[in-house]
Amino acid sequence: MGGKLVESAAPGGAHETDVVIIGAGPIGIFAVFELGLLGAKAHVIDILDKPGGQCAELYPEKPILDIPGIKSITGEQLVRQLIEQIEPFGAVFHLGEMADSLVKTGAGKWRVTTDLGTTIEAPVVLIAAGGGSFTPKRPPIPGIEAYEGKSVYYAVRRREMFRGKTIVIAGGGDSALDWTLNLAGVAEKLTLVHRRPEFRAAPDSVEKMQALVKAGRIDFQIAQITGLKGDNGEISAVAVESKDDGAYDIPCEAMIAFYGLTMKLGPIADFGLNFEENRVLVDTEKFETSTPSIFCIGDMAYYPGKLKLILSGFHESALMAHGAFHAIFPDRKLKFQHTTSAKELQKTVTGWVPTD
Repeated sequence: MGGKLVESAAPGGAHETDVVIIGAGPIGIFAVFELGLLGAKAHVIDILDKPGGQCAELYPEKPILDIPGIKSITGEQLVRQLIEQIEPFGAVFHLGEMADSLVKTGAGKWRVTTDLGTTIEAPVVLIAAGGGSFTPKRPPIPGIEAYEGKSVYYAVRRREMFRGKTIVIAGGGDSALDWTLNLAGVAEKLTLVHRRPEFRAAPDSVEKMQALVKAGRIDFQIAQITGLKGDNGEISAVAVESKDDGAYDIPCEAMIAFYGLTMKLGPIADFGLNFEENRVLVDTEKFETSTPSIFCIGDMAYYPGKLKLILSGFHESALMAHGAFHAIFPDRKLKFQHTTSAKELQKTVTGWVPTD
């Protein structure tokens, strides 16, 4: 997805807000808007390094045909327009982080802690994690488990940890190309390995990578990875085999493999919620779960007649926001407003108020 849509907050630190949203797919993003209309602020957590969820990772260029009033829109375009729509409400994004634990505080709020040590407290938690957490696919390389987390990685969580190192990046999609470009000026030596000369990445990224190769700043090898070498989880070389050069080793101190993603339920399974068919059971009045003040919408939510559609998630967002309002602001009265006639909302969202 071209261009940075949102800035991600630095990992770590303690934050407070009205709602913690777990999942930055289209439904989680639109929830920011519906909550914002009611005066609620949100922090959004997602394990991916950009917003968009499945739209960004699985079908950024495929047409979506069932968004009301829009004949056809790609996943990338939809995410971009949703981000523009929520801009007035000042949501804070924590990207590249996983919601790792959820506990109730002594003050009656929820504290969400991520795998990178970020803590966020809020009276309401919203789960909008689609089908679950995106988890990297493990490459079919013998013995790779012994290196995972020590010298083999499936994501870049902290760019600086690769500074001055000899790195192999494996893969041919957008993530592999993006991080090849981002780490080219950080690594001592970087080699991109892909089994064929064609890529499943944005043409502009491929052109930039090829320019770096031509300039001698990185290497590119068309080869199949057959094994890893090293002791005690510390990699010393990647063994590869190519059609032209046969078997050989590429020395390195770290390998980052981008072989695609799969969906898993992840830590949400440990949040103490009621599940049905591996999804979170909710009511259909306000999409609250079995635990008060924890809500769930989108593909992760389950109720009789549920349809896994983006437009269904948008509808769920509106009902959720009205239900969550009372948990966020227990001393306030909810005033229902149509955006066509609410001049203050129009000013907030558009920056101007139409004359009567």
